[in-house]
Amino acid sequence: MTSPKSKTASPSSPRSAAAAISAPIAVDPQFENGGDDDYDTASDLGEEAESTASLTDSIRDFRNIHGRTYGNSKTTDYWAPNDERQNEGLDITHHYILLYFDNALFQAPIGKSPQRVLDVGTGTGIWAIDFADQFPSAQVLGTDISPIQPAWVPPNCEFCIDDAQLEWTWPADHFDYIHIRDLYGSIDDWSDLYGKAYRHLKPGGWFEDLELDIRAHSDVVTDPDHIINRWNRVFQEAGEKMGKTFKIAIGSRMRDLMDEAGFVDVTEQKFRLPMSAWCLEPKLKEIGQFVQMFVDSGLEGFGLYLLTQVMNWKYEECQVFIAEMRQALRNKKLNPYYEVTLVYGRKPKDLITT
Repeated sequence: MTSPKSKTASPSSPRSAAAAISAPIAVDPQFENGGDDDYDTASDLGEEAESTASLTDSIRDFRNIHGRTYGNSKTTDYWAPNDERQNEGLDITHHYILLYFDNALFQAPIGKSPQRVLDVGTGTGIWAIDFADQFPSAQVLGTDISPIQPAWVPPNCEFCIDDAQLEWTWPADHFDYIHIRDLYGSIDDWSDLYGKAYRHLKPGGWFEDLELDIRAHSDVVTDPDHIINRWNRVFQEAGEKMGKTFKIAIGSRMRDLMDEAGFVDVTEQKFRLPMSAWCLEPKLKEIGQFVQMFVDSGLEGFGLYLLTQVMNWKYEECQVFIAEMRQALRNKKLNPYYEVTLVYGRKPKDLITT
């Protein structure tokens, strides 16, 4: 069974080729045409998700904001919590992305024996660990601003605390493959980040980035004052106010950055992830359950810092807003979904960085 993936630009296509467009998702007939009376309960989310592995205690000099922990602002500001509750959502994300891509950890044609691999913004390290298991001859390095990775990892996998926005200390032309996923709202200069990836890849090496359009989409909701649209506007405004946009996955921006950095054979894919089990196709229905699980448990983490610390809302006002959004996303008849953009490209061969 195949997923309704978007049309993918051919590696040989000129830059003027039409942008990739995500394909619509077929709706289960019982969830068509909208409606406000079909809310899921927590039991509807299912019990199939695997619990996350226990994480070891490490450097825990974290900020505490309304009972949630965040990275130390002396190093860098990041809008999402780094506590166990939010980290479980990172592992759920890994699971539903794997489901979508039929258990493929990557889409770039990296070959069968990558040697040096970098996972930027590794989070809980789950992708890096899985990659190291799949390629035991590779040396996999995961970096993040928070020490939330497990202590027991494959011998060919290691983690270090590092801010991707600072200067990269590895040699130029060093990595065979660099992987990034879900850094939306975390980067102040995306052009610089893509340029660093280009510089530190070996000639012929591949760079891949998958980013979420953080907005909740619905082809049913048309009211501009609906909670879904109000939520989307506030998040986009907060990102711009921080100087770390949430708009990176909108339009062709990611592909444009790949081209500007100098990558060739650039491929762009766009696809939709249902935010609940409203889809007709069984595979997407299952994915929707996990996405809803991720959103339902993580919604407070998404909004708390941005609303109270960036937008200066009162805590009580923030909680009411979050509860309203959670209720809307549980309504399968609104057919909510995320838009996702994935791009990958190759550093030209026989090109040594100077």
